[in-house]
Amino acid sequence: MEDVCVEWRVRAIRGATTVPENSEAAIRDAVNELLDELETHNRFDPEDLISVTFSVTRDLDAIFPAAVARRRPRWGNVPLLDVQHMYVPNDLKRCIRLLIHINFPTSHLHIYHPYLRNAKHLRPDWSGIGVSL
Repeated sequence: MEDVCVEWRVRAIRGATTVPENSEAAIRDAVNELLDELETHNRFDPEDLISVTFSVTRDLDAIFPAAVARRRPRWGNVPLLDVQHMYVPNDLKRCIRLLIHINFPTSHLHIYHPYLRNAKHLRPDWSGIGVSL
């Protein structure tokens, strides 16, 4: 039997979503929707996640997005961090952003960066499409 060597590279995935209100239920729904999109389109094993940073606008404080992610299957050992996003007047309200570092095989040529709900306008070039590496 021949040994197959798979080469890996660290990649970054960005994404964002918004919530209609500052409540645990709204944040939980939005974070789960964002992570479902992320996992569905990028097809990765949570064991390959290096770390995930969530940032939230200052108008969101009902629950930590990391607390939502930590409850997902196989996400319990992923290093997660929540931070408050820098305030900029007239910026998008009630927004949750994420930055993920992950190990992907070099054969994984496309990354899907999920920008959902009102956050689609943050990166229209990435909203709903895969980005070639």
